[in-house]
Parts: sequence; structure tokens; C-alpha cells
Amino acid sequence: MEHRRMPIGRRERAKQDKRERIMAAARELLAQHGVSGVTTQEIADRADVAIGTLYLYASTKAELLIMVQNQKFAAAIDEGLVAASDAAEQGALESAVALIRPVVVCVREHVENGRTYLHELVFGDPAEPYRREGLVLAARLEHGVIGVLTRDGSIDATVAALLARVITAVIHVSTTATVYLHRSDDAVLADIREQIGAVLASRAAA
Repeated sequence: MEHRRMPIGRRERAKQDKRERIMAAARELLAQHGVSGVTTQEIADRADVAIGTLYLYASTKAELLIMVQNQKFAAAIDEGLVAASDAAEQGALESAVALIRPVVVCVREHVENGRTYLHELVFGDPAEPYRREGLVLAARLEHGVIGVLTRDGSIDATVAALLARVITAVIHVSTTATVYLHRSDDAVLADIREQIGAVLASRAAA
């Protein structure tokens, strides 16, 4: 028996419309001015909602940033997983680099926003819904790295999980540390590739 989808009520449509307008306004203004260069009031004005209404969807500017960045982070992970699969025959190193390349580009698209996003995920309240969603995405990336490392059977899952944590820490530092901000994406990726190679070589020599 075919089940028909229940139509969305007017109230839910209105809520969805407001959320989409807020997201669009936040995405546009954060991309233009960075998280430190825009206020929640400006985002509310651009979305054409009252500031109180905006706070029903995100109570702080940091949460607005996380909402926006979560979407970009998810898309980058999806792209990376496909690229890693395509590079599988090239070995664990090249497959891992293929996986993280879109993530690095995503984080560095607007350096201030990317740094703030990762900082908020690490040091913010993990129970807050948007941060929790971001942490789930971070775990998905880590699991992707584990999948790359265990693909040929030479590294067991327990060791791969430890190596994946090291590799994701390398990504975090390399994309957010102040001393690396002047580097191009290609330079950052080359450095990460070298560090991952060293990690894998150390494992092979152990």
C-alpha cells in the first residue's frame, strides 16, 4: 500500500522559509566580511527577520557560523570520500591526501571563518545541536581516514583509529595555526602530505 507524504503545514513552511533566509543571509555576509566583521543584527536585517526570531534558530553568532560551515564541511567530506575511492589503487597515502584535499580547501576558503569553526567545535559546548552536528561530521572524516588506512588489510582497525586521530590533528594544526596562514592551499596540502607520509612510514618500520 502506497503511503502518501503528509503535506507540510503553513506554520512549518513559514519556519522553514525563515531558516533558509537566515542561512542564506549568514552565508553571504560571513563570506563577505568574516565572522568578526558582521553582527547578528546585520544578518537578521539581511534575512528580513526580527533579531528575536533569529535567536530562535541560533542564539549566537558562533552558532550561525557553525550552521553555515557544517553544510560546507559535509559537502567537502562527501567530495573527499569519492576522491579517496577513485585514488584507492594509488595506495593509502595518495588516497588519504585525496580525501582531505577538499576539507583543507573548505577550511581555508575564508581563513578566519574556518579557524573559528574548528575552534568552536573543539572548545565549544558539545551538547549544543549545531556543534554536535559538526562533531558528527568530524567523526565521519576520521572514519573516512580509517577506511583508507585499512583498505588493503595491512593496518588493523585499532591501529588505524589511532593513526586517523594523529592525521586529523595534523590537518587541524596545519589549517589553523597562525604561522601557516600565509601559505597557499597547495603548500599546506604538501606539508600535510609529508607529515602523513612520515606517520605511515613510521608505522611500516615499527
